[in-house]
Formats: sequence, C-alpha cells, structure tokens
Amino acid sequence: MFIEQAYKGLHEGWRYIVGFITVFFAWQFLGGIPLIVAVIFKTKNFDSFSADLGVIAQTLGLNYFFFLIMLTFLAAMVALYVVVKYLHKLSFKNFTTSRKKVDFGRIWFAFILWGVISSSIAIADVFLTPENYEYQFKLMPFLVLLGLSILLLPIQTSFEEYFTRGYLMQGIGVAVKNRWVPLVISSSLFGLLHLFNPEVEKLGYGILVYYIGTGFFLGILTLMDEGLELPIGFHAANNFFTAILVTADWTAFQTHSIYKDISEPVLGWDVLVPVLVIYPILLFIMAKKYKWSNWKEKLFGSVKTEAEFLALQDADSSEI
Repeated sequence: MFIEQAYKGLHEGWRYIVGFITVFFAWQFLGGIPLIVAVIFKTKNFDSFSADLGVIAQTLGLNYFFFLIMLTFLAAMVALYVVVKYLHKLSFKNFTTSRKKVDFGRIWFAFILWGVISSSIAIADVFLTPENYEYQFKLMPFLVLLGLSILLLPIQTSFEEYFTRGYLMQGIGVAVKNRWVPLVISSSLFGLLHLFNPEVEKLGYGILVYYIGTGFFLGILTLMDEGLELPIGFHAANNFFTAILVTADWTAFQTHSIYKDISEPVLGWDVLVPVLVIYPILLFIMAKKYKWSNWKEKLFGSVKTEAEFLALQDADSSEI
C-alpha cells in the first residue's frame, strides 16, 4: 500500500499545494541561479544569456554545464526532503516504499537490467550504423564526466521519481481515493516536464509519446511493486548510460560521452518500440521475479481511507 503511506504523515491538501510550489520554485529558480551567474561571468553581459542549452553548454564547457544542470536537481531534492520531513512529518522511508525498509536489491536489479539492455541497444546501433556516430572519447574529460555522473545523476533521477511517482502520486491518491487517477496525472506530468527539452524542439511533439509512455511504465512499476525502488533503479541506469555512451547536439544531455550522434534525427515509428515492446517485456520479467498479482486492483482499485489503513496497521502490529 504505497499510496497509503502518506497517512503516516500530515496529508491535508494545502500541504501538498505549498509543497509543490516550494519544490518547483527551488528547482526552476533557486537551482538555476548558479547557472545564470556562470553564464554572466563567462559572457560579461546578461544580454548574451541564451535559452539554447546547446549554446550554453558550448559557452561554459560540457562538464561544467553538466555540473550546473545537476545543481538544479540537487536544490530540488533538498527542497523536497525538507517539505516531506518538516511540512508533512513523513519519514523518507515511508515516502520511498511500503516495505519495512528500502529494498536496495530492487534498485540494483532494475539498474543492472536496464543498464545492460539500454547499453546493448546503443552499442549495437553504433556498430550497425557507424556513419551516424563520431568517436569522441577523451580520457580526462570522460573521467570527469564519469565522476559527476556517479555522484550527481542519481540525485537528478531520484528527484524526478520522488516528485512525480512519490509526492504527486501519494498526494493525489489520498485525495481522490483511487489509484488510476494519480497514475494518469503523474505519468502525464512526467512526460510534460520534458516539454522544453531540446529533443521536443528538434523532433516535434510526437516524442512526448515516448516520455509519457515511460511515465506510465514507471507508474505501473510503482503501483504493482508498492514502492519506488524499481523506478529509481531504472531511471538512474537510463540517464547514466545515456550520459556516458552517446550524446548529440540536439539532446538535453550534451556531454563528453564516448560517441556523438551526428545523424539528422527523424521521428519515426521507432519511438513506439520502447512503449509497446520493450516496456511490456520488462514488466513481464519483473512481474515473474517479484510475483505480482491482482493487477486490476493495484492499478485501478480504490485507495483505503485513513481509518481503514490505520486499522490494518494496528492489526498487523498486534500479530507481531
């Protein structure tokens, strides 16, 4: 009962509104101050500031730009932690999972599984279509990127999971008392948060099918597994291996990766392959491993009232 974990803290509607605004402000405004200051110092002119991520990345240097972008998520994660702990009086364990403790084995399983699959797909494409890629490996810049990715990327990916499939899913779920509404809203918002990514400008709004589809996949993982461990591991692997293996001038992650995609991007039917083929296979694998059942109830059923949830908690405690 992951959504119901919110009952272990303070969960009035106004708290979620204040919390959402606080986190969003820290993420989009406070977290961006170092980036803006860095650009101003570099160009010596505020008028020279560009909203084009590619221009900013080249102006500051790829690793420095990557570091500053990660700081925005660090600010957001700190704000979310403060909101959960002090505004909602909810422990981060209960905010993460319905289990007695966070299952790091699940995080590593999802990370390794998707890391192997996504890396294999990327490497296979490099070898099958070498004309589309430029080998750009440079040892020192790559090692800096690797260090930054290990230290900071898990903060970025975990924040997105905690914010959409944690904070919003729990808050909306206890308000509407069902599971499908928070699944739809959090998954759609996850996709729409990528609306201003350079990929959307380059490929068009059709790419949102992939982002929203990924949101639904991660939302289903959360509800079926009753925790955020699997989404956290998957998301970390996805962004980590993307950052170090392949970059492009038109992507949000412009890094000193091993390869650079120099092809002209085209939005095709392949955008549906992850959503319609790969994600269902991953769901099947995880369902078998973790013995999921009762899909209809977990995805479309009702959320217990606070009284019902606390009664169950008391009954479980008395049996121990």
